[in-house]
Amino acid sequence: MLSVHQRWTCVGAGAATLALLTAGLPSSAVAADAPDLSRFYHQRITWGACAGDGMPADLQCGKVTVPLDYAHPRNGTLDLALARYRATGTSRGSVLLNFGGPGGAGIPELAVDGGKDFMDLTNGYDVVTFDPRGVGRSSPVSCGDGAAQASDAAGSVTDDSNPQAVLKALRKVAGECAAHSGPVLAHIGTVNASRDLDVMRQALGDKKLNYLGFSYGTRLGAVYAAQFPKKTGRMVLDGVDTLTESMAEQGLAGAEGQQTALDDFLTWCTQDISCPFGEDPREARQQVVRLVDSLDRDPVPTSLGQTFTGQDLAGAVGQALYSRRTWPMLERALAALVQDGDTQGLMQLSVGASLPSSRAAGTPRAGLVDPADIPVDNLPAAFMAINCADDPDRPSAERAAKDVDALRAAYEQASPVFGRYRLTQVLLCHGRPKGTDYIRDDVRDVRTPKMLLVGTRGDPATPYRWTEETAARLGSSAVVLDNRGEGHTGYTSSKCVHQKVDDFLLYGSLPDNGSSCGPESGRDNP
Repeated sequence: MLSVHQRWTCVGAGAATLALLTAGLPSSAVAADAPDLSRFYHQRITWGACAGDGMPADLQCGKVTVPLDYAHPRNGTLDLALARYRATGTSRGSVLLNFGGPGGAGIPELAVDGGKDFMDLTNGYDVVTFDPRGVGRSSPVSCGDGAAQASDAAGSVTDDSNPQAVLKALRKVAGECAAHSGPVLAHIGTVNASRDLDVMRQALGDKKLNYLGFSYGTRLGAVYAAQFPKKTGRMVLDGVDTLTESMAEQGLAGAEGQQTALDDFLTWCTQDISCPFGEDPREARQQVVRLVDSLDRDPVPTSLGQTFTGQDLAGAVGQALYSRRTWPMLERALAALVQDGDTQGLMQLSVGASLPSSRAAGTPRAGLVDPADIPVDNLPAAFMAINCADDPDRPSAERAAKDVDALRAAYEQASPVFGRYRLTQVLLCHGRPKGTDYIRDDVRDVRTPKMLLVGTRGDPATPYRWTEETAARLGSSAVVLDNRGEGHTGYTSSKCVHQKVDDFLLYGSLPDNGSSCGPESGRDNP
């Protein structure tokens, strides 16, 4: 039987051109016939108070302007939202943070708890984050009614489903996303977001980019290092993403990791009298599978006037499993669902779930939007759009129809709870343009200063082998820190990782390649 990668690999286009590699540089540094980007590289940021309720008083917000299309910079621009905490002492410049996703907005993440997890970095840096193009306040993409259609399509990927009907529904979702997202959708993805990073670097007044990226943010950092090696400063990649595996392979790895994390959670939960699944971990696992199937057959209403399906449950539980600190909240939310039919707690844990905004989901709008006007489905819509833009594997409709059953079986074997949900995320690229082959083909053997890669052994989202594989691909610049703990990423959960990352970013002190941090102790890290 063909592997998932073999089934889904298409013949890619050639390597990216030199113009792609140089389009983000100031015009003086590139060939005379390259697009003139000087006006974008000559801007400075005006900082002020951040809009929105509950924003920390010492968090400042600003924006930079970037071209919509780097190959044709006269064909429109985008404004990207930034936020920062000022350095408390003498600043050596800025360190930029990307919290992952893809599709995660940086500003609300940095605002959480007054940015306490990152305050140590203000000893030497302005700590800066941003909403990438298509995300948060930065021309957010949306799928409008396509978000509900995607959930319906997920529930239809079953043993007796009609593959052609499923693919037709997914093509309709792709059309809804295009109709509701505006022109940014055609120029979304990590290659363009990396060029945006370089414009931010220059606007911040930094000669080199100092960077801390989590999860998907490691993909963005690696692409920047390949595009702008001479502009790369101190770079940390925590929760290292793959640069080579297709979305189908990534989805399988994610389903397996989430199932392992769920099994661990249920073992923990069943030791508590409040666990809604009893005291037997094996029976608890079967109950969760039955609950997902039941909600797919008969969704329950929510307080927002929508329905909550088994796939919505899989998405919410999967998100909550990223950190053991959220396990008590997940236990309470599941108990509320099982005992009272209350979905509110799970919706708050879900990827992209939030209270509905005053903006009708999916009305295209250029420039920065107010926080209250970000479409309710922006995170999942951007997640799909960026991943699809980054992935060159796009099988024909005929091949996809033939492979759906085999893929479904492989995904459900990987996880009876998360398999269908993760497969749908892969299938949602159907009907979209082929993605770039630059990341898979050209991000390798970077000629940068040493960078620190943090891999966590028990990471449910980015398996440790990706850290090793990406380090080998990046070459001699990569230094690996082995975090022998649990959860997604290490910086905010491991004191050891936190200290080693800070020592590198603040003082340039790198741990030895292959050195490790032990697991944290305590109830949240049993």
